[in-house]
Amino acid sequence: MIAHGLDAALAARLFATLRENSFDGVGITRESYAAGESQALDLIERVARELGLACHRDAAANLVCRLEGTDPSLPAAACGSHLDSVPQGGNFDGAAGVIAGLLALARLRNEAPRRPVLLFALRGEESAWFGRPYLGSSAAFGLLDATDFATPHMRSGRKLIDCMADVGADATRLRARERLLDPASLHGFLELHIEQGPVLLARNLPVAVVTGIRGNLRHRAITCLGEAGHSGAVPRWLRHDAVFAVAELLTELDRSWQSMLGSGQDLVLTAGMIGTDPAEHALARIPGLVRFSFEARSESAETLDAAHDLLLHATRLIGEERGVRFELDRRIDTPPARMDAGLVARLLDQAERLGLPRETMPSGAGHDAAVFANQGVPSAMIFVRNANGSHNPAEAMEMADFMAGAVLLHAGLREMAA
Repeated sequence: MIAHGLDAALAARLFATLRENSFDGVGITRESYAAGESQALDLIERVARELGLACHRDAAANLVCRLEGTDPSLPAAACGSHLDSVPQGGNFDGAAGVIAGLLALARLRNEAPRRPVLLFALRGEESAWFGRPYLGSSAAFGLLDATDFATPHMRSGRKLIDCMADVGADATRLRARERLLDPASLHGFLELHIEQGPVLLARNLPVAVVTGIRGNLRHRAITCLGEAGHSGAVPRWLRHDAVFAVAELLTELDRSWQSMLGSGQDLVLTAGMIGTDPAEHALARIPGLVRFSFEARSESAETLDAAHDLLLHATRLIGEERGVRFELDRRIDTPPARMDAGLVARLLDQAERLGLPRETMPSGAGHDAAVFANQGVPSAMIFVRNANGSHNPAEAMEMADFMAGAVLLHAGLREMAA
């Protein structure tokens, strides 16, 4: 075990309390800009204040905890992650980074850092609730616009800006696109997060350092409009079947995806939500309407544009052939991000000194660190091994792996703040 002086017992208690407060009967639900997320932020703030950290909520309702440095005029070393979850998700996605940051700042109190050190507990990172990720960090940098603020909640239909105001955000300042956080005020940003895939588990490694984060483009709802009819009375050549049209579209996109992978491009495609109108479900009915979501992720913005061009071309072609019409809602773009090469190298050196592997990997999932990086803040990430994937109740991070990552985060912050 690495000698580190971090409070593993405190971490275990915080994870247990978060689980107790947000277990929904199946998994963990901490809804963005709602009670579950707010309760989690309140818990972290209470403990941070007990540890002697100064805390405040910014105008986007993010929690910011500060450890003063011996030279408060210097740009701060920062860390953090999010506290919301997907519906029926896991307990460690996001929360691991916030708790690791809290442990690191508690330890740094005894080490007199020269720079101030900040911990961000960010709201609204998950796209599950409003269709757009990174809401809290994007709001902090003044990146959300009127269209974003008007986005409806996936269940209630309430506008994002109203949900933000419900938890204490300043709607006037946000609508004005005020930059709440100046990139020049930060010397760097580190985020610890569970790996949300199986790579570290397969390689039997506790941690890795992230080199880049995939961007994505999304359509929350693409509608295929055909023509309903009797399943036995309309022959194939006269049908306008929305289900078969969507099936053909997704099959064609899958073929194109395979071809792009074969040419060496980085790409993943997903249709995560798909269905006919439940009010019209019938065994003997030709479906006239299907809605589905579309997402593409890549480390390359050019590849994302190419995937979208394929989508547009295929919808036009299949629409003409099958006599249906595809209607696409707003395209939502999240750019890819590269981690800072200098920070990555320093984290790898720290890992080696701590007896941890010098392992790097890209992130297929998105993280708030991408927003910081794309705003010019030198950023890097630490992944912690996690079994059973993520965005499901079976997330299974071992505390020993978490503490290894937390020790590495502390070492990286200590060096950054020196």
